[in-house]
Amino acid sequence: MSLIGTLVDKLLAKGSITLIRPGGKAETYGPGGGKHLTIRFADKKVPFDILRNPRLGLGEAYMDGRLTIEDGTILDLLELIVGSNRWEEKGEGRAALSKGKNRIKRFFQRNSFKRARRNVAHHYDLKDELYELFLDEDKQYSCAYFTDPANSLEQAQADKKAHIAAKLALRPGQRVLDIGCGWGGMALYLNKVADVDVLGVTLSEHQLKIARQRAEAAGVSDRVKFELKDYRLLDESFDRIVSVGMFEHVGAKHYDEFFAQCRRLLKADGVMLLHTIGKLGEISKGPDPFTDKWIFPGYHLPSLSQMSEASERARLISSDVENLRLHYGLTLRHWLERATDARKQIEAMYDARFFRMWEFYLAGGIVMFESGAACNYQVQYIRDRRALPITRDYMAQAEQRYRELGSAPLPKKAPTRRKRADVPELAK
Repeated sequence: MSLIGTLVDKLLAKGSITLIRPGGKAETYGPGGGKHLTIRFADKKVPFDILRNPRLGLGEAYMDGRLTIEDGTILDLLELIVGSNRWEEKGEGRAALSKGKNRIKRFFQRNSFKRARRNVAHHYDLKDELYELFLDEDKQYSCAYFTDPANSLEQAQADKKAHIAAKLALRPGQRVLDIGCGWGGMALYLNKVADVDVLGVTLSEHQLKIARQRAEAAGVSDRVKFELKDYRLLDESFDRIVSVGMFEHVGAKHYDEFFAQCRRLLKADGVMLLHTIGKLGEISKGPDPFTDKWIFPGYHLPSLSQMSEASERARLISSDVENLRLHYGLTLRHWLERATDARKQIEAMYDARFFRMWEFYLAGGIVMFESGAACNYQVQYIRDRRALPITRDYMAQAEQRYRELGSAPLPKKAPTRRKRADVPELAK
């Protein structure tokens, strides 16, 4: 048996794969009893690239068109492989899949100001038209919240914003910091439903431009402001801090620095909500080599224990923890379907190789959240144990209210800020 055949047999707990080598020789591997796929190698180097570094070699071979799937999609192939090695079952092939991951990099790579901005630009400064093809109208590029798996992407992203806003326990007139504000959707939403002032900071010049344009168009640029600034350079105080989809880029080396700075920025009675991709029950052995090289340079996914240890050292209290176990898989399925429907447009915008790269990234994300070690955490932090009501009832009440307010059209001009005397007290 060939080495690549041995690897396939090790990876598959069920199903089978027929490998067609250059010249037409075909060999079938796997125990059978499930899905069958036929894979064609365009050159003799493909199997060696995969053996040396399975995640990177498979991704690059597919991206370059050197590996093709004749009776299915790249998602079918990844579901067959990763589905046979689910994190819950500690599949035997998980060690083989991790070959080539840089276990040392996460300890020594420093996320300097310059490197952080360069890494952000690599991904987020792509053409707006690309993101508009597969994201929702508000361009929420993070895990949605599905109160029903059958919900549309638009509904799930709107519900995500309400879910996060409710955990912030907002009051009119408060000042909110949005770390890694993206295109400004969350900041604008919080101002709309909760009558708060928001400062959003980003390292993407392109996203900054769009966010400012959106605030201007909504007539709230005096209350929702955006700056091109690293959060580490801020020297102000805020009633609330929210960070969505940014912590993945902080880097394990900087977790203590992140939480210490958040504590400094947060008022004594403040509340913070951190929404991030994370790892289930284990410290990451290193970034996925394909994602790190081609999609998100310098990223690191935290375990819950890593987040807890770093936040505890900063004397931040984890007042609420939620694991969105399946929501990102559902989100990514919507994104992949929309990107696939727009394949011709994406290829015209970039090229076929770029589309396959994006397809592999989205499909890989799906299996990572549905069968791999990934999840999405929402952790609420406070400095003072008395900063919030003693039960979680306030969250459900606010979430329902925000859903109703969020569906209303934006006002033509900024709303008048209510006087402090009109601010309702949180339930005790």
